[in-house]
Amino acid sequence: MYDVWIKMLNKELKYVHDKGYLQRHPKLQPKMRAILLDWVLEVSEVYSLHRQTAYLAQDFFDRYMLTQENVSKDYLQLIGITALFIASKIEEIYPPKIYEFAYVTDGACDMWDIQRTELQILKALDWNLCPETPISWLKLYAQVEARKDEENFLEPQFSQETYIQITQLLDLCMMDITVLDYNYSVLAAAAFCHFSTFDIVHKVSGLTWESVSHCYQWMTPFMETLQSEPKPQLKNFPKVRADDRHNIQTHVAYLDILVKSNTGQLSPVAAGTILTPPSSTEKPPTH
Repeated sequence: MYDVWIKMLNKELKYVHDKGYLQRHPKLQPKMRAILLDWVLEVSEVYSLHRQTAYLAQDFFDRYMLTQENVSKDYLQLIGITALFIASKIEEIYPPKIYEFAYVTDGACDMWDIQRTELQILKALDWNLCPETPISWLKLYAQVEARKDEENFLEPQFSQETYIQITQLLDLCMMDITVLDYNYSVLAAAAFCHFSTFDIVHKVSGLTWESVSHCYQWMTPFMETLQSEPKPQLKNFPKVRADDRHNIQTHVAYLDILVKSNTGQLSPVAAGTILTPPSSTEKPPTH
């Protein structure tokens, strides 16, 4: 267990993310990133993709943008859907086909666009595709906190209901580009702390209050807004076992909730002005 922990911490040093990348893209604004990631979560739910897949896509997108300059908003959807395509091939046992990812762009991107962009992203990231996401850390913290000595550590023991509430907080925070100021381990710890106590968070993470407090306070407006929203409910997905439902990415009206949080990072704007959302939540016919 100690060796695993050290490897996860080392990845925090290797996989660098920085919100300052927007300075390299003068035509882009934080709200454009938020709209794109909201759509990525929507597509993830349509195809019953795992939370880890969606969070890998977010990481790939942000790190790729850090390597580029002067990207136009017209290319954001292509980059986002390609990042999700790459992530699904890494994380999913049965990933959707490339034509299915093209389908949900409603004609904005075709398969050749995605294939070309896939190679560009892989080269830019130097094939470094295995970060420990906030979801990775959260699952570890939750499992350590719930573990009983006589039980198999690899079998989840934590409450699915509480887990999906914490992940909803992380989802909302992901929309705000300021999230990139924090290490993923700290993000997961701060979110966990909003549903627990810091004593427990310290026990499962080893982090000090000094290292978590700023992130915890930054999250507070998001948490307060979510408290006025309906609590997330476990959903059933075709071909997904009941004990795996909490791991499937879900989507709610995150952009509306983000505006309510009064963070100043996002102003109300129609999603269609940035990218073309799926025309429906139906999957394309398979052959």
